[in-house]
Amino acid sequence: MRILQVTAEVFPLLKTGGLADVLGALPVALQQAGCDVRLLLPGYAPILDGLQDVQPLLHLPGRFGLAEVTLRQGRLPNGLLAIVIDAPAFYSGVTHPYLDTERRDHPLNPLRFALLGWVAAQLAAGSLPDWRPQIVHGHDWHAGLAMAYMADMARWLGYRPAGGVFSVHNLAYLGCYPATIFGDLGLPGAFYGMDGLEFYGAVSFMKAGLYYADRITTVSPSYAREIQSGEQGCGLHGLLQRRRGELTGILNGVDYTVWSPEDDVWLPARYGSANLAGKSQCKAALQADWGLQPDASAPLFVVASRLAEQKGLHLVLAGLPQLLERGGQLAVLGRGEAALERAFQAVSAEYPGRVATRIGYDEASAHRLFAAADVVLLPSVYEPCGLSQLYGLRYGALPLVRHVGGLADTVVDCTLEALDDDTATGFVFQSLDLSSYLAALRRAFSLYRRPADWLVVQQRAMQQRFDWQSAAERYLALYAEAIPPWAVAGRQ
Repeated sequence: MRILQVTAEVFPLLKTGGLADVLGALPVALQQAGCDVRLLLPGYAPILDGLQDVQPLLHLPGRFGLAEVTLRQGRLPNGLLAIVIDAPAFYSGVTHPYLDTERRDHPLNPLRFALLGWVAAQLAAGSLPDWRPQIVHGHDWHAGLAMAYMADMARWLGYRPAGGVFSVHNLAYLGCYPATIFGDLGLPGAFYGMDGLEFYGAVSFMKAGLYYADRITTVSPSYAREIQSGEQGCGLHGLLQRRRGELTGILNGVDYTVWSPEDDVWLPARYGSANLAGKSQCKAALQADWGLQPDASAPLFVVASRLAEQKGLHLVLAGLPQLLERGGQLAVLGRGEAALERAFQAVSAEYPGRVATRIGYDEASAHRLFAAADVVLLPSVYEPCGLSQLYGLRYGALPLVRHVGGLADTVVDCTLEALDDDTATGFVFQSLDLSSYLAALRRAFSLYRRPADWLVVQQRAMQQRFDWQSAAERYLALYAEAIPPWAVAGRQ
């Protein structure tokens, strides 16, 4: 099966969050399953500079104010073929896929991602002489217009140019722009309406994907249910309810070639579930490096995520006095909302040696943080899937999570029943309030004071597997449902 994956970022070339990790791993799993997979990417400098064997591929006619659209092809570090849109007027000098130098939404984003979707549709229609995708799989709002452009093509081709699958990684990012942008998109006027791109008087790229795709996926079964509700549907729950027959939740996986403490190149010491001595060394090394008190007995709680309201970090801040009173330490790695960055920097200054914050993100620090941690904190308001809890499980850092989205699908609370059944892997709370969060925090401290029980849960957590091979099988079954008749017949 020939599959085009359409995305704005991919690990290890350009990453702002879990989307890049997914696109660094899912295409590999699909290729290992026998598929012919290529990625379509915007030509940001980190992407073009990171590709190998880059060659000119195709010139398309001008669009969105560009005199010409140039496509290049190269190989990602994992060997997969990537098609890159080389448009310097849109991408030159840009290192962040969405934000300008002031960390605001970049004014070119509507046209950048319209171009991404339009090129995907051109490839689906057969612009390349020797390769035509049977499935176009778009990821998040950045790729939403690919589904609309393919729907437009189907009107004048008389058949669907490819099967369209659209994945929601975070519904809250709707890709909304003023209605005046619609005239620049080159779509028929009928596409701007309730049955189309219109969203409360604006244009939503996310809605375009949801409305025009043949199949919709999201990144966990629980989140697929939650986004059909008014509480988490972001104003699109009615559309998602109508399309529930085409909506599937497929849990993200982990690339265990990258995330495994047994052979992690970034760790000061390696370890596995059978011998955790190296984890103690990782904790001591991180305490020294981050300026935390060198105390092996202090449970180390960590946050490794975007610093955003979505992540429920107000609970971490509000519960910090209790965490410290019970002898815990806190290390925070991430960047995001300015108010949260300032808040964590302030508590680090207030409690030196007990709280440490690093604003920013790099892969080496993230790996070392999970390896050092005893507990990973994810008290999220909502969480489509979450990868930090999966990394925490693999590294023996027990997740403390709210029972929502993918967190609910992947972590089992340390209740007496779960401990007795040998199923407990972390700490789970239900309500988004401080008392519920603190109750889970107390359970974590209680278990930590029982080293033998802690070790049993820790080893069980490390033995959990959320692999991409299983996820790829589910995507392949979904692709089979979405593939158009001409593609089943193998017609080019």
